[in-house]
Amino acid sequence: MEDTKMAETENLLLLDERLGYFSNHSVNVMAFDDIYPEGHQSGVSILMHGRRIATCGDVRFEPTPGQWQPVPKQLRRTVDGADHTITTTLRYPDEERDLRGGNPMIYPDLELVYTVTVRADGDSVIVSVDLDRPLPDGFENRLCFNLELFPGAMFDRPYIMDGRGGIFPRQPNSPLDRRESLLERSGHRPHDNSDRPYADRDRLLGDRRSYNPIAADEWIAAPYAEGRTLTVCPDDPLTRLTVRCLTEETCLQLYDGRMNHNNGWFVISSPIPEGKTQGALCWRITPNAVPGWRSPTVVQVSQVGYHPAQRKVAVLETDPLDEAVDGAVLYRIGSDGEEAVGEYPAVRWGDFLRYRYYHVDFTGVRGEGLYRLSANGATSSIFRISSTVYDRGVWQPVLEYFLPVQMCHMRVQEKYRVWHGLCHMDDARMAPLWLNHFDSYVQGRSALGRYQPGQHVPGLDRGGWHDAGDYDLRVESQSGEVYVLALAYEEFGVDLDTATVDQEKRGCCRSTKILICSLLRIQKKKKLYLRRELIYAEEKHIP
Repeated sequence: MEDTKMAETENLLLLDERLGYFSNHSVNVMAFDDIYPEGHQSGVSILMHGRRIATCGDVRFEPTPGQWQPVPKQLRRTVDGADHTITTTLRYPDEERDLRGGNPMIYPDLELVYTVTVRADGDSVIVSVDLDRPLPDGFENRLCFNLELFPGAMFDRPYIMDGRGGIFPRQPNSPLDRRESLLERSGHRPHDNSDRPYADRDRLLGDRRSYNPIAADEWIAAPYAEGRTLTVCPDDPLTRLTVRCLTEETCLQLYDGRMNHNNGWFVISSPIPEGKTQGALCWRITPNAVPGWRSPTVVQVSQVGYHPAQRKVAVLETDPLDEAVDGAVLYRIGSDGEEAVGEYPAVRWGDFLRYRYYHVDFTGVRGEGLYRLSANGATSSIFRISSTVYDRGVWQPVLEYFLPVQMCHMRVQEKYRVWHGLCHMDDARMAPLWLNHFDSYVQGRSALGRYQPGQHVPGLDRGGWHDAGDYDLRVESQSGEVYVLALAYEEFGVDLDTATVDQEKRGCCRSTKILICSLLRIQKKKKLYLRRELIYAEEKHIP
């Protein structure tokens, strides 16, 4: 097909200049093209047969960094299609993150500019690192080049390092390795009252006696294996990846980043040798490519289902090298099995990133029942067409499960399951002035009112919801959610709640048999306030 963006070749990674990454269709290698290191997404990344297997190939201060450890600032990136090379120049520190920003990081006192070059070489890529100066005293064998492996693709799978085999475990295993913390080599920054104040390093570090993710660089898991050549998943041609260290003065080390970070990944790491600048480190990475592989077609329908009167459009995601898709077959599922009830044309929408997309419109189907859609050898999940499709299990779980479970300043129990214990009881103290803390929190003078730094504010250690998986509270999120709930009540008369709250004992029990809560709206001084009136349906609630 002449209009495809990606070519298929035998065992040769080509550089597509328009997309800016290497590809032989089965395997894609990106270099500093998708930057979110806190989310395991940056540096050199490898996708094999539609799955992201490795990422964050870059220079870091430790072999198992977490999301609050220092990351470099990207200065420039050059794509050379003629030479099949991507060259990226980066620098430590990143002044925008050094004790600044929404999530301030603590950088060691080291200024370094380096270049990572990724070059296609047959069925492999050669990754090399050049430094602008030798590493100073105290940083030898501390800076390292890492490549992180997605744990979900590795669990219970084998690896081979220099002929010796091992298996990736589902949980991190000891022994531990103690290292000197680089945080002791970080300096303080001037504390001012500007709009972008520096964070206080000592406050971020805490007492250093309890676990602190920003200071989790001292105790790490000892390497599972060390050597010159590592092959992961040798048993699986779709995931088999080989990394060889070409620098004689160092080697490969396989770490488990989950030992000191809950969201850590497996990491292949090589310390950068002392005294080297040009060619300080060099790896050959060979991802196995299965000839003729095609990305499976995905048939996406509404997870909720459809009302008979609404528009019904399915989306087909296909491999760009597949033959054109003509249409899809709709099946209706009854008590005796399923039967085809119609064929519908697939209209090409276009290409996006690595895939080709089609739309299948079956709006004319109005009969209520269970259905599935089949196209190009793939099938959708089973879905409903029903006039009652929105009556339950759509938006209701947000009120029935998500919001009760995420409630803060209380113990949350669902029958005999405890979601979390009583939490954040030391909350509602005014922060020090101009303290730049996590999640963009800065305490300015205008927010103090009649309360002083360190003083407890009555009534604020109640209610609210945790922010995602962080188990902290964000003021913006709290106010936004209350506003959404108020609009839902005002516009649609939503009167649903399956949880009861004991304000005195600070306990929440979620049970559909215990009570119904009504959400009442109170208009006062043009501001919308919410009050939850508890109506007990049966016995006294379970604490």
